Amino acid sequence: MAADPAVTTPRQRITTPDGTVAELIETRPTTQPGRGSSRTKARKRALDILFEADLRGVDATEPLALHIAEADPPVRPFTTTLVNGVTARKTEIDTLIADCLATGWTMERMPRVDRCLARIALWEMLDGTTSAEVALEQAVSLAQELSTDDSATFLNGVLARAREKITAG
Repeated sequence: MAADPAVTTPRQRITTPDGTVAELIETRPTTQPGRGSSRTKARKRALDILFEADLRGVDATEPLALHIAEADPPVRPFTTTLVNGVTARKTEIDTLIADCLATGWTMERMPRVDRCLARIALWEMLDGTTSAEVALEQAVSLAQELSTDDSATFLNGVLARAREKITAG
């Protein structure tokens, strides 16, 4: 049976010292893995900018302006919306996060990535342009990819409690 050329491609033939001829083969996936939606990429970039601001202890509009000016890569409009939205409502968002943390936890104890992801997700929930379920799922997904092993579960719990408080009014 012939090999599917999209899956395997002979790359090089070699002869071993004992005279055996071997063929080295590169295996490639048949399809490219999903690269994420435009909004997911924008959230990730907003996370980078908010993380930088949190780390430097500055307002997030400062690194946002620098990234916009550099334009390498260009900053998506949704990234700008997220960063400006989180910055404008940061006190309200941080109070909501603090109210939803388990006893003994503080905002400072949260990993910086988790704190920034929670801020993005809660701004999206409060703004109402993205459903709460999508905002929560996106934050948890990014936490699985970018933070600690326990972060996704922790963030899911915090954001679920916050969503209940937001919907309760």
